[in-house]
Amino acid sequence: MNNHTMMTDEYELTMSESYFLDGKKDEVVYFDAFFRSIPFESGYAIMAGGREIVDYIQNLKFTSDDIEYLRSLNTFDEKFLNYLKDFHFTGTIKMIPDGTPVFANEPIVTVKAPTIEAQIVETCLLSYLNANIKFATAGRRMVDAAQGIPIMEFGARRADGPEAATMASKAAYIAGCVGTSNMLAGKKYNIPVMGTMAHSMVTEAESEYEAFLRYAKTFPNNTLLLVDTYDTLKSGVPNAIRVAKEYLIPNGYRLKGIRIDSGDLAYLSKEARKQLDEAGLTDAKICLSNGLNPKTIASLLAQGAKIDTIGAGDNIAAPKERVGCVYKLVAKEMDSTIDPRIKVSDDAIKTINPGYKKVYRFYDKETGYALGDVIAVHDEQIPLDGYTLIDPQNEFNRKYLENYTVRELQEEVIKDGKLVKPLPTVQEEQKYCASQMETLYPEVRRLENPHKYYVDLTEKLLQLKKELIGEHKAKVTEGPVLCKKK
Repeated sequence: MNNHTMMTDEYELTMSESYFLDGKKDEVVYFDAFFRSIPFESGYAIMAGGREIVDYIQNLKFTSDDIEYLRSLNTFDEKFLNYLKDFHFTGTIKMIPDGTPVFANEPIVTVKAPTIEAQIVETCLLSYLNANIKFATAGRRMVDAAQGIPIMEFGARRADGPEAATMASKAAYIAGCVGTSNMLAGKKYNIPVMGTMAHSMVTEAESEYEAFLRYAKTFPNNTLLLVDTYDTLKSGVPNAIRVAKEYLIPNGYRLKGIRIDSGDLAYLSKEARKQLDEAGLTDAKICLSNGLNPKTIASLLAQGAKIDTIGAGDNIAAPKERVGCVYKLVAKEMDSTIDPRIKVSDDAIKTINPGYKKVYRFYDKETGYALGDVIAVHDEQIPLDGYTLIDPQNEFNRKYLENYTVRELQEEVIKDGKLVKPLPTVQEEQKYCASQMETLYPEVRRLENPHKYYVDLTEKLLQLKKELIGEHKAKVTEGPVLCKKK
C-alpha cells in the first residue's frame, strides 16, 4: 500500500483552498473520467487501473511532513492546512471493471464526492488510468495479433520507472499475456514469471557452447537458449542441439527451446525449425523477440514464421502512443437535486456530455456479440423490447435494436469512502477480459482499419446536451452552466 496523496497538481490544492475559504468544501459534485480517442488506431481499448485507484483512495491522507512542506511554500492559509490534517476520502466511486473493452467518450470512472475530495484525486486518478489503459490495450493487441501464440511480457527494463514497469506487467497479464519477466509483478500479483537468458551470459563465457552447457546444467528442466549472439544458424542453433544431445538427453532431460532476438525472424525461425527437427528435437520451442508489435507479429505469421512463443517488451511497457484521459465536472448537487454541468468548446470533440450518467452495453441474444454502448442520464431505464441507437454526431443516423440483453457497465467500488467488496484477483480479471473480448465482432478487433464501435447517447441525454449548449450560447458567459429547472 502506498500513500500518493501528494501526487497531485498544485492547482488542485489552490482551487481546494478557494472552495474551503468560500464555504464550499461540503458541496457534492460529480466528475467523469474518459478519453476522447482510442490509442494505437485500435477499435477498442482495455480498461485498467482500477486496482491502483482503489489502493490510492484507501490510503489518501496528508502526513505531518506533507503539511509542513505545504506550509513552507507560504501559499496556503493555516485554516486550510488544519483542514488537510484530517483529510480523507468520503465519497463514492463507480468504474467500469478492469479488463473490459471500453471506447471513446464513455465515463470509465465517475467520482461523486465533496468538492475538495473530488478535486484533489484528479491527478493521481488520471495518471493511473492513462498508464494502465495504455499498457493493457497494447498487450491485448499483441495477444490478438498472435492468434493464440503465447505472449510473454518482457518490458520491465524499457518502462519509465519501476512502478510503471510493474503496472505494465500486471495490465498486460490481465489483457491476456501468459506471464512476465518482472519478479516484483510476479510476487505482488502471483503472475507466472518466465524468461530465458541474456547475450551477456554468452559473451562472458569462453564459448557459446560453454555458456549453453552451464545454463543447461543449472536449469535442465527449463533450458531455453538465446541463439543469436554470434550466428543463429551456423553457431547458435548447432550449439543448442549439441548441448541437448551431449548433456540434456543423456541425463533424462529435453531442450525446452531457443530464442531468436535479431535478424530476419521469419527466415531464421523456419531454418532453425528445420535444424531442430532434423536433430530429433521436434518438441523444442522457438521463441521470437526483438521489438515486436502487432503489425510485425501479423507479418511474421503471414510469412509462415515458426513461432511457439513471443517475448514482447518495448511495445507493451513503453509504447509511443498515449491515452489522454480527462476528468471533467459533469454535475453538482443543489437543493437535493443533481444539476448537470457542461464544458463547451469551439472544438466540438471537447464539448463534454453533461450530467450524472450511466453506461449500458447491448448484446445480441443469439450471438452474444456487443451491439453498441449507450450513455444515459442516471435515472433512465433502458427498455428491453426494442431500442433505437442515435448517433450524437448525426441524429439522422439511427439503428433499431431488438432481441438483445443490456448490461450496466459501471460498478460501485467505493461507497462513502469504503471499499464495497474485495477486488477480483488479476487471474480472475484475465479470464474476464478474455470472455469480454469474445463479445466484440472480429471487425472491431482487427488490427488495421477496425470497424467503429457504436457509442451513442439516449435521446434524453442528447436533448439535455443541446439545451445546455443553447443556454451557454444565449448567455455568452464562461464556465459551467446550470440547467433550468422545469
